[in-house]
Amino acid sequence: MEYSFLARGHENITSHHKSTFEITTDKTLTLKGDCIIGVCSNTILNDLPSTLKEKIKTDNTKIELILETDNAHDSIIGFGCSKLTLNHPTDMVCRKSDFTCNRTLMINSNKAARDLDKDLINDLKKGCNLKVTIKI
Repeated sequence: MEYSFLARGHENITSHHKSTFEITTDKTLTLKGDCIIGVCSNTILNDLPSTLKEKIKTDNTKIELILETDNAHDSIIGFGCSKLTLNHPTDMVCRKSDFTCNRTLMINSNKAARDLDKDLINDLKKGCNLKVTIKI
């Protein structure tokens, strides 16, 4: 099962955060948002298909998140959890920890913002389009 959506890079992407990365529908980004790697997302957590959400809300479901620009890509592995609500109106956060809140898409991720492919981040700093694919 997979689902794809689009977001965009932004000149203020720094990708320095050590435990999370985030994709948001917000159109702007300050330098304080060091976990944000994508803005202007055309999808929120509530938009995910119900069958996908059910799988994500199941403990230990393996989730692969694929991030792609025209010139680069990266793949992140994390896990679902029965504590996830998947109902934040603007943000999707992938976490290396097992912390959950309504912004969390997956936990126990193998990568945070600072671990992502540098070519991908450089594309995003230029404002490139970002394709995000969630695979279960």
